[in-house]
Amino acid sequence: MNSFEVLIVGARGRKKGSDGERSRKLMLQIAAEEFAQNGFYHTKVGTIVSRAGVSQPAFYLYFSSKEAIYQELIDQFNIKLEELVGNSRLDSDIEPSSLSERIEVGLRAIFTFFEKNQYITKIAFIHSDQAYKIKEGLTAKIEGNLRVEQEYGYFRADIDLSIAAEIVISSIERLTITQLWTGKSTAEDITKDMVQIILNGIVKK
Repeated sequence: MNSFEVLIVGARGRKKGSDGERSRKLMLQIAAEEFAQNGFYHTKVGTIVSRAGVSQPAFYLYFSSKEAIYQELIDQFNIKLEELVGNSRLDSDIEPSSLSERIEVGLRAIFTFFEKNQYITKIAFIHSDQAYKIKEGLTAKIEGNLRVEQEYGYFRADIDLSIAAEIVISSIERLTITQLWTGKSTAEDITKDMVQIILNGIVKK
């Protein structure tokens, strides 16, 4: 599924009426698919407008260039992902018995977002030149969450939180590619397994 709806809500640009906004959203959807499947250099503005059923002047009414629509897709992805990571931070008053369930909520939201927006995720999180920087920023944000949560007493004090954050981001990326997008597992199941392994390990007790 590549609904993209979560990203195009609030997308930047001048308002040109409902028909114009629909065309703009459609061009963003098509551009995401073209960039994800063909790469930046092999994607043509002509292909985007042809598939959207609009003229090239209509494209340039909303986007100054191919680079501009590509960058907007990345920016919108990054904004939404940072929001999800921010929302995943645990509150200070969670009962120990509910801890894993609460962690699952935030993590599942990220996997669900990646599942519903596969094209834009491929562009921004995996293929773009900015992907490393995006993941670096998110790793820092997750580490910040973990430090606050460690202060709340949820996690051991002897854990290197920078490594923990790297493990989370690396696991999310790999599991999205090998499990979620291949249909081998659902966002729900991946989340449960990942949280259980991180919190409880794999050693038999």
